[in-house]
Amino acid sequence: MKCSICNKAVETTFLNKILGTYIKDSGGKLHPVCFECQKKFSSKEEILKAIK
Repeated sequence: MKCSICNKAVETTFLNKILGTYIKDSGGKLHPVCFECQKKFSSKEEILKAIK
C-alpha cells in the first residue's frame, strides 16, 4: 500500500494494519497517508489538498 501524497510504501504491522491513517474524501473514498505526511500537514483540509 502506498501513501496518496508521497507515493512511499506505508509500513504495516504484523496484523496488516497501517502505521498511518486513512483520510476519507468528499466522495467517500479512503486514502492511506503515511506518518511523515501527517506531520507535514497539520489539518485534514491540507492533507486533502495535497492528495494527488
